[in-house]
Amino acid sequence: MPSVEALANGALWSVATIAAYLVARALHRRVRHWALSPLIVAPAILVAAALAAQVGYDPYIAGTHWLMLALGPATVAFALPIYEHRATIRRLWPVLLVGVVVGSGIAMLSAWGLAAAFGPTDSLQLSLLPRSMSMPFALIVAQDVGGAPDLTAVFVVLTAVVGVAVGEILLKWLPLTSALARGSLFGMGAHGAGVAKATEIGGEEGSIAGLVMVLSGVVNVLAAPLIVLLIQ
Repeated sequence: MPSVEALANGALWSVATIAAYLVARALHRRVRHWALSPLIVAPAILVAAALAAQVGYDPYIAGTHWLMLALGPATVAFALPIYEHRATIRRLWPVLLVGVVVGSGIAMLSAWGLAAAFGPTDSLQLSLLPRSMSMPFALIVAQDVGGAPDLTAVFVVLTAVVGVAVGEILLKWLPLTSALARGSLFGMGAHGAGVAKATEIGGEEGSIAGLVMVLSGVVNVLAAPLIVLLIQ
């Protein structure tokens, strides 16, 4: 059973994590720039606090692990906007399905290829493999294929931040006029953060992005072990 000190430390870092996110979100609402995304600012605040308090990763994650578990129900909540725009999705599902399958395959194989080109360990390659899916799916895949879920979580966050930044640039450069194209761009390229960004653009874009994110997660969970077997 955890000691009183461990429970107190866990509660402290849980509160600190939530507070850091709220501060980061408030800042991002005032200054809409990808570099000030809560996915960047909140971890920076927490890293600075952990360094100042001389607290390592293990004590931190032991006290805040419940926040990771909450990602599952949060992902399921994306079903609401998907349901609201079900007619559009029902009409476009063949295109969405093909895009998700192709996009997921390219994302995993490109991640593996880049990791192999730079020569990291097999564990790092396997941890990088599920970087292009939402966190709950990515952690499951990382564990199943022999990667390190903690490393995968870092890669997922980095992918989300870069995906949103690149997605905003692509929207300016490319003639993406349909909700299908804009939503798919962010849902496939930046998963959860991409869904949030697509929702800012429009409700239909957000629904499509949410569906693409969920479908890509399911496809990746099913395909990742097979792809690892083929590569090995």
